[in-house]
Amino acid sequence: MRTSDFAYDLPESYIAQRPAEPRDSARLLVVDRATGTFVHRIFRDIGDYLVPGDVLVANESRVFPARLWARKVPDGGRVELLLLAKRDGQTWEALVRGRKTPVGTRLILSRRGHAVSAPRDACTCSDRDRPAIQGEVSAWTESGGRLIRWDGPIDDHLAEYGVIPLPPYIHLPLADPERYQTVYARQPGSVAAPTAGLHFTPELMLSLRQQGVQFAFVNLEIGLDTFRPVQTTDIEDHHIHTEQCSLSPETAKQINQAKLEGRRVIAVGTTSVRVLETAARQALGAPEAAQGPRQVVRAFSGLTDLFICPGFQFRVTEALITNFHLPRSSLLLLVSALAGRDLVLNAYQEAIREGYRFFSFGDAMLIL
Repeated sequence: MRTSDFAYDLPESYIAQRPAEPRDSARLLVVDRATGTFVHRIFRDIGDYLVPGDVLVANESRVFPARLWARKVPDGGRVELLLLAKRDGQTWEALVRGRKTPVGTRLILSRRGHAVSAPRDACTCSDRDRPAIQGEVSAWTESGGRLIRWDGPIDDHLAEYGVIPLPPYIHLPLADPERYQTVYARQPGSVAAPTAGLHFTPELMLSLRQQGVQFAFVNLEIGLDTFRPVQTTDIEDHHIHTEQCSLSPETAKQINQAKLEGRRVIAVGTTSVRVLETAARQALGAPEAAQGPRQVVRAFSGLTDLFICPGFQFRVTEALITNFHLPRSSLLLLVSALAGRDLVLNAYQEAIREGYRFFSFGDAMLIL
């Protein structure tokens, strides 16, 4: 397969700049894989397509204030940082935007307040009354980022110095940073939101539970490589970067029981799919005694490099709630693996014809 087979044209005006208000008022394109038909609904109507016993599996990862600003020592040049992952207690992998930041460059964090989208020229370095938070660029990474070793742990300072990063295609500031978090987000660690979950409200979740629908939660710390376009000509040559994820023993038990009883496991977002299918691989690789009777997934915590593209055999995921994804992205490949390339691209063209909103703050699909 070629990456170009998963390209499509999207006018920029279709890219949502603000989230729907309220959350569950987003549109919902229901895709029936068996018939190849589409139905247009509102997200709060999703319960019409769920039955008692269905298990919705959602990623509870929370976006952390990963976007920071610093000045170089001693010349004071400004640098913008996007923290990607913590390598150890004091070393972080980061993307660096600024001139000439070679290995050995010393950095001092600059306080930016709590605005989500501050102008790049508005940096104020009024940190004289507080101890400086300093670090040093210690290495380049294979993907072109940097490793920055701070003089001490910076986790407790991120809320003061950093802001929630928004995708580069969103150009409007966000008044309330919580609108780029799911209502069930608990575990900080992602640099982007699991956007399929942004449509749920506490009221909708309560209504679904009263209907007999179950919720289960997993965790995957989302990095930028999840969203980047696949750059290779042939899909098989693409290597997705690893991401930290986990599935608890309680969630494993809940999912295994549902599969044993023939109930549906429905992923909320592509990141949940990756955790579920990674957990299924863990179960396949476990000794027979550890698996137990008919164990489909196994509890685990660790890194996943699972790249799902057409031809993949799904062992857990039976349906999917997802947003509309960028052309040539690994997310679009994953959705196409579940529903078929032609059906997915036809659904995208249907959404464009009907004026749906795309990407992180856009509308949703339910693939059955």
